[in-house]
Amino acid sequence: MATVLYITAHPHDHTASYSMAVGKAFIDSYREAHPQDEVVHLDLYNAHIPAIDADVFSGWGKLRSGSEFEALSDAEKAKVGRLNELVDQFAAADKYVFVSPMWNFSFPPVLKAYVDSFCIAGKTFRYTESGPVGLLTGKKALHIQASGGIYSEGPMTSFESGHSYLAKIMSFIGVPSFEGIFVEGMSYTPDKADSIKQAAIEIAGAAAKQF
Repeated sequence: MATVLYITAHPHDHTASYSMAVGKAFIDSYREAHPQDEVVHLDLYNAHIPAIDADVFSGWGKLRSGSEFEALSDAEKAKVGRLNELVDQFAAADKYVFVSPMWNFSFPPVLKAYVDSFCIAGKTFRYTESGPVGLLTGKKALHIQASGGIYSEGPMTSFESGHSYLAKIMSFIGVPSFEGIFVEGMSYTPDKADSIKQAAIEIAGAAAKQF
């Protein structure tokens, strides 16, 4: 049995969001094709994702210097403890499905905060004399991204900073397989928005069976 972490970064649900509609189609198809697997939905807009702030840095510093967790302040314990939960959950999963819109060429800030929560030395990568080495080998990831324009190909590809960033992060932490499903161009051709979404839903449903 595999564990799939289904990570959504949109304040709306599938009825109001292109990315969430395609994400739902993917995960529904995945559940049908892989009934033995566990799917864990992490809704980043309804999950507590601590920012890496002064409390986190001071808490980490105390732990590195040999202090016990109980010696941390209440604020340090709450934030560092939650970050530990998030990275442990991420490292324990076998497959990852990220769902996000493109906002200003990237993704919502809550997804960046989440990435910061699992890019932790000793947990998902380690430093060596020859450089950092990812620890999450043998896993796979997929990103579903919706955008009003077209950024996966053509003249605007250099502006795309969401999917390409996640690709770098997955490579950094050792995930060898990272794919993308793009729902794009709805603002360019609003009369074709529904057909663009339906085509992406069909692609997602088929991809889920092989994921």
